[in-house]
Amino acid sequence: METIPLLSHGSPTAIIAYRGGVPITAQEFLADAAHLAQRLPDSRHVLNVCADRYHFTVGLAACLISQRVSLLPSTHTPQVIAQLAAFAPDAFCLTDDPRCDIELPQVYYPGQFQGSVTASAPTTASSSFSVPGIPTTQLAAIVFTSGSTGTPVPYRKTWGLLARCIQSGAPRLGLSDGLRHTLIGTVPGQHMYGLESTVLLALLSGNAFCAERPFYPADIAAAVKAAPHPRVLITTPIHLRILTMSEVEFPPVDLVVSATAPLSPELAREVERKYRTSLLEIYGSTETGQIAMRRTAETAAWRLWPGVRLSVADDRVYAQGGHIEQRTLMCDVIEITGTEEFLLHGRTADMVNVAGKRSSFAYLDSQLNAIPGVVDGAFFLREDSTGSAGVARLGAVVVAPGLSAAALTEQLRLRIDPVFLPRPLLLVEELPRNAAGKLPQQALQGFAESQMRTEEPP
Repeated sequence: METIPLLSHGSPTAIIAYRGGVPITAQEFLADAAHLAQRLPDSRHVLNVCADRYHFTVGLAACLISQRVSLLPSTHTPQVIAQLAAFAPDAFCLTDDPRCDIELPQVYYPGQFQGSVTASAPTTASSSFSVPGIPTTQLAAIVFTSGSTGTPVPYRKTWGLLARCIQSGAPRLGLSDGLRHTLIGTVPGQHMYGLESTVLLALLSGNAFCAERPFYPADIAAAVKAAPHPRVLITTPIHLRILTMSEVEFPPVDLVVSATAPLSPELAREVERKYRTSLLEIYGSTETGQIAMRRTAETAAWRLWPGVRLSVADDRVYAQGGHIEQRTLMCDVIEITGTEEFLLHGRTADMVNVAGKRSSFAYLDSQLNAIPGVVDGAFFLREDSTGSAGVARLGAVVVAPGLSAAALTEQLRLRIDPVFLPRPLLLVEELPRNAAGKLPQQALQGFAESQMRTEEPP
């Protein structure tokens, strides 16, 4: 049976994580995982919602070594939890939050606080050091995304798929050079991007991660400053935009990695200039995992992970090879430009047709966010309020302190075809982004409709 080790750290004293600036060794990590695995309920499915990244990673490792399956839904709303319970009736929730209100049997992370089911403190690590090998065919996680009906759609991830993805991608990112890079993430470990880039990347490439998940610019700067060099900031375009607009003094960072939403070349160049660093953008999907990267400030072309190839059949693009276990349909508009390279033109479902003219939400959003003074903004699709059947109308929700809707509309008029000008253009304090910085169109539409009901006169 083929296996891949849980860790690539070859020494018991190798640093695998930092919590509050205190290093945690591989030996301690394995002892914590073994301790937790012995004390989990006799159920196969685990919803791991630990906010502390170290606690989450110990929970993930405990599941792997005890052949349990981690459930990773996109949100934790009561509706999603109910659907999750129907999907896996034996599921329980592993949490480090005493206020957790998820309607599943709960297990508290060891040593956090007293609760209904609380494991005792970890035992002292033994002197022996043996890294478990996990079978490549073992089901490690089930990742859920919302389908068109809102019902979570499961994607099963074996340990082989997850591990090989990281082993292929780490050299592309320059993170398998023998140095112990410290990964600071603004995204949660429960999100596919956060799982791959802030957790598995540390475990499988000899690097270390920070347990904290900073959100505000000052907190991000403090977390980076406290981390040992070389430092890698794993983040999203919205966090980068807010960082570049803030006055917070930022410490040196050796590499910035971005994903979850399209990153404009202008913002990428601003990040590299302001922080004197390199910025790499990752491309992937829930179905395939990470498969490509680019240095957005320099090129529009994406470079595939080793062994991964794209092909066209019936005018549709498929990915296969490398860590991808079966040929997978891509849900994006992709132009193959070479054996290892391609251009991305937006998501298939992202295209919008108004009055016979086509564009994409990604392009429209990029033009909106390029306007000076815009902190965050997004277009949404709504039915024409006049009641014309089947007539699409675009609106936009924008965070732009100091700017009026009229001024923003005039700026947009210079950048996009007038047929795509948003009606209405709503000014708000913040957008309803999820913890990973994503903004699902369904959530945006509901948010915009509620804003319009508030603003419209009776």
